[in-house]
Amino acid sequence: MRELILNSQWYEIMLLGLVFFASLYVGVGALNWVLSRFLLPAIGYGHILDPRPLARGQLRREWLLSASSIFIFGTGMIFPWGLLQLGWARLAIAPSNWQIAVEIFLLVIWNEIHFYCTHWLLHTRWLKRFHLPHHRSIVTTPWASYSFHPLEAIMLGNVILLPMLVHDFSLDALAAVPVFSIIFNNIGHSNYDFLPDAHHDRWWLNGARRHHLHHACYTGNFGFMFPFMDRLFGTALPPDAAQARIKRDLAGSARDAA
Repeated sequence: MRELILNSQWYEIMLLGLVFFASLYVGVGALNWVLSRFLLPAIGYGHILDPRPLARGQLRREWLLSASSIFIFGTGMIFPWGLLQLGWARLAIAPSNWQIAVEIFLLVIWNEIHFYCTHWLLHTRWLKRFHLPHHRSIVTTPWASYSFHPLEAIMLGNVILLPMLVHDFSLDALAAVPVFSIIFNNIGHSNYDFLPDAHHDRWWLNGARRHHLHHACYTGNFGFMFPFMDRLFGTALPPDAAQARIKRDLAGSARDAA
């Protein structure tokens, strides 16, 4: 596979990227939707985090924005491929399983740092208008995982470029980045508590709770899946941060219906 990637043409890399990211989005999103909306509720395990209804046209908007992001992520594969073609980056030759495992671990940590910094920037007054399309999904769904403005997709999609310039990673480790990224992203946008028995002090166990609060409050919890960056910079939200707002909105909806 290593030689195949290196010897491919630019248009083949872009086509492969489009198929790869579209498959990840549809496959993981569909699995999450079935689990969180049907299978787990049917057996009484876990619960919806935000019971408010979705906004009108929300799913259609998420799919359209996600299609744009898939195009950017997929065609953007030309940039890491270009680094290899120019000789500015190289792929590891015959890496051991231990090397691949360590590289994936390091890329998970880097992904968390990169996402936090990018996400924090997108909440500044200079860039927040490019992040607002994603935050129109106040109540999240798995289909919001790639629901980005094109600029936000570009900012998030460059995560592997810097690591490739400083280390010869294995192809397996680099390919794992979008895989664990979409899995973590789906968990965060699932609006479902997959670990209902986890105590609130063990926030590292449940990215879904943290990111649900970020969308409900539009502040804090800028991390991706883990809480260490928010704890380090004091941007973590308390577990009940959105409780009053959700209750108020549900009460208002009930009064309108009556």
